[in-house]
Amino acid sequence: MNNINMVVGMGEALWDVLPDGKKIGGAPANFAYHVSQYGLPSCVVSAVGDDALGHEIIANFERKNLNHIVPVVDYPTGTVQVEIDQAGIPQYDIKENVAWDNIPFTSQLDELATRTKAVCFGSLAQRNVISRKTINRFLDAMPQDDPEQLIVFDVNLRQGFYNEEILRNSMERCNVLKINDEELVTVSRLFGYPGIDLQDKCWILLGKYNLKMLILTCGVNGSYVFTPGNISFQPTPKVEVADTVGAGDSFTAAFISNILKGKPVVEAHRNAVETSAFVCTQPGAMPILPGKLIS
Repeated sequence: MNNINMVVGMGEALWDVLPDGKKIGGAPANFAYHVSQYGLPSCVVSAVGDDALGHEIIANFERKNLNHIVPVVDYPTGTVQVEIDQAGIPQYDIKENVAWDNIPFTSQLDELATRTKAVCFGSLAQRNVISRKTINRFLDAMPQDDPEQLIVFDVNLRQGFYNEEILRNSMERCNVLKINDEELVTVSRLFGYPGIDLQDKCWILLGKYNLKMLILTCGVNGSYVFTPGNISFQPTPKVEVADTVGAGDSFTAAFISNILKGKPVVEAHRNAVETSAFVCTQPGAMPILPGKLIS
């Protein structure tokens, strides 16, 4: 793991306990795993407990050859009870005061940050001050003079585990924002501009936070990528949905991987949509992607 262009997913590593059994989940792990399938060096940063679930997560990452900095801490490994509704949409019950709430900042993380080309972090992993401080220290330790560096804030509003201060600080720190239509409505209400359409809200955020890109996903109604002066739109493919767990993370991973490989925004967007649609047809968050998507 000595590459100078690492792509890092930071935050929650956990078990999604689904109706048909448990599967490893958490947005950072999903993101890092799919980036690795695109052939880029990636690493997941999180924490687990000294318990069977934690040991199994580490063993799973090692079987997948997924680079990881996932220390064992004195808290239980995180779990999420996932119920899938009739439309295949997951509903989450996220357990609190768990290992990934308490990710320590270490010299190993400090060193990783100096070699990081792109990082993806969310709002959920910042619900506890320990992990929030670690994420911010990592961002501070990244090279500050790389114009191609991507700092991705993937908004994930879950069970009230967010507040205006966390959202504003994260938007100020990132240069790529990923948000869905429901989250955008909530964020706009918090930030004080609720009465305008979704595209105008996106333009406001793009300009206010000086973003390189803003990704807006709208479920079956397609997705948009806003860049200064341009919009890319892609419809959502109609597929047989197994479940949507991890589909958004695969979208982010595919898009960022393509951008880092020098692909234009429209091409990266198209591939991200196709990747996410494929993941929806598979159970769980980390299926093996077909060669045609990652070539």
